[in-house]
Amino acid sequence: MARDLAFLIPEIMVLLTIVFALVAEMLRRPRLALAITVAGLLLATGMTLPLLGADTSVFSGTYRIDTLSVWAKLILLPATLLAILLARSELGGSDREGTVYVLVCLVTLGSLLLSGAGDTMLLVLGLLLSGLGSFALVAYPRNDAATEAAMKFFVFASVTGAIMIFGLSYWFGGTGSTLLSDLSRLDSRPMLAALGLIAVTVGLGYKASLVPFHFWAPDAYEGAPVSIAAYLSVVPKIGAIFALAQVVRDLPMNTGWPLVIAVISVLSMTYGYLAALVQNNIVRLLAYSSIAQAGYFLLGIVATNASPLAFKSIIIFAAAYAAMNLGAFAIVMRTGRSLDAFSGIGRKNIARGVAMVVFLLSLAGIPPLAGFVGKFLLFGASIDAGFTWLTVVAILNSVLSLAVYLRIIIPMYQPPNDTATPTPLSAPAPMPLVRLVWRIAFIFTLGIGLAAQLLLGQMHT
Repeated sequence: MARDLAFLIPEIMVLLTIVFALVAEMLRRPRLALAITVAGLLLATGMTLPLLGADTSVFSGTYRIDTLSVWAKLILLPATLLAILLARSELGGSDREGTVYVLVCLVTLGSLLLSGAGDTMLLVLGLLLSGLGSFALVAYPRNDAATEAAMKFFVFASVTGAIMIFGLSYWFGGTGSTLLSDLSRLDSRPMLAALGLIAVTVGLGYKASLVPFHFWAPDAYEGAPVSIAAYLSVVPKIGAIFALAQVVRDLPMNTGWPLVIAVISVLSMTYGYLAALVQNNIVRLLAYSSIAQAGYFLLGIVATNASPLAFKSIIIFAAAYAAMNLGAFAIVMRTGRSLDAFSGIGRKNIARGVAMVVFLLSLAGIPPLAGFVGKFLLFGASIDAGFTWLTVVAILNSVLSLAVYLRIIIPMYQPPNDTATPTPLSAPAPMPLVRLVWRIAFIFTLGIGLAAQLLLGQMHT
């Protein structure tokens, strides 16, 4: 028991952070809740570092301490911290400010459970924890748009979650175990393995906003505060992707699951960018962009068990995606939600303009930025796995993505449209925190691209 708990110190620290921040909120001390949250996330991140290189499991194999789960902590905990700083900027002073910090940490805890799940019951628990807090965060503004978005999110999550739980019963019936490591027993029962896979893909696909389980995402991002949209686009998505990687690594190949994942990847990339091309609301555009980016993650998933680059590429791209997407949303928070709000920004504020260009070009996969390195590794992994055609489709979609992101970049350097009225933000934001977030994201977007080889050397798969 002591050994198992020692490996779970980061998760325990997040749980304690939630408890103490909730107490502070009950005492109506939002600044204390913020301080507790920031300190707790920093401590949890620091306590994760000694786990690098670990490859074991705890509590009879139900939770894995491996490369995926450890790096998930090193990506998701700092990303959560940046999102909380954005939330403080946007929602500070509201009557339930401390509740936001508690819910954000709760969703992060659920995402961490997903990323290290070694048991089907932990998949369910992680999905529920990350889902329940997300609904409340989307509904936070208490206006019609937020309420409608949260209800759509809730209904969609309820249906997909129920399908996943029902489908997991086939795996239990076929293996007599809830452990993912026992899925190899389904080698002689491909039909049961396929039914469970479909159900899990529905449940985790909704959380990762993969097509065709993405319908909630654009409305939820638009209805929620920008800081919450930024958070939901990164942390729960990465947690679900890592959970899917944990599942398929033990799944028999005779189910044909790599082809199923490849098809979903193509649909997500292509539909996401085509839909983004017609958006004038930047938040909705980035929502469809995040759907497309989720499709790229699947290039690494299809290579699981077939390429040594599979998990490494997923991790590098996850770190890159977290930095560039949070950075882009931070710029949107400072500038406005509409395309018109970005007119001439690059001329009026050189630093902010350059940062936004870097984030968007990184999302498109332009070298030597972090997004390029992540996608390059994903391409290599999918080619190793024999999915060259999928890599070609992904490269073509990267070209299409340039058309999407140039819709923002070009107006930034055109003469400003003085007649345009920028879409107001949910609340006035203290600029120092927003500026701090996009500057940190800018450093990581450049740094991951330049230091990818160093990061790869720290991963043991």
